[in-house]
Amino acid sequence: MKESILDVLLYLFEHVLDDDTDLPADAEARQGSTLLAELTEAGFSADEIHKAFDWLDALAQSRAAPQPARAGGPVRVFAAAEVEKLDTDARGFLMFLEQHGVLDAGQRELVLDRALALEQERIDLDDLKWVVLMVLFNQPGSEAAYAWMQTQMFDDEAEPVH
Repeated sequence: MKESILDVLLYLFEHVLDDDTDLPADAEARQGSTLLAELTEAGFSADEIHKAFDWLDALAQSRAAPQPARAGGPVRVFAAAEVEKLDTDARGFLMFLEQHGVLDAGQRELVLDRALALEQERIDLDDLKWVVLMVLFNQPGSEAAYAWMQTQMFDDEAEPVH
């Protein structure tokens, strides 16, 4: 069995969310949904499925308010819990995204919140990229950043940030 919230989220993202299909709105609607049966059939435990839905619910409720770019502004210092969970490459990539305007400060905080909510011991760069992609997918007005992030993940030759 697959036992990771991120595994369930990736399955949903690749098979359901990216097709403009809406998830059932509440837990009661999900119980009878074909999506729950599909996830169970795919090998996910009921516990991880419910945790993934809770993760998505929290993301949907947490829209980052747009914040102006702060070139040369303050630098985000990571808390001990964040340093413990996010490897160096993941933290560096997050800073890179903010410095180049792919994420604003509010979105960065939302990415950190959702990454830490995965309940994984360590979050590497690949895991963080998926979280960034899911957060941008959920943020109105972030279509260009989402498209850029997709090229970074899926194209053989990633395009540079200008």
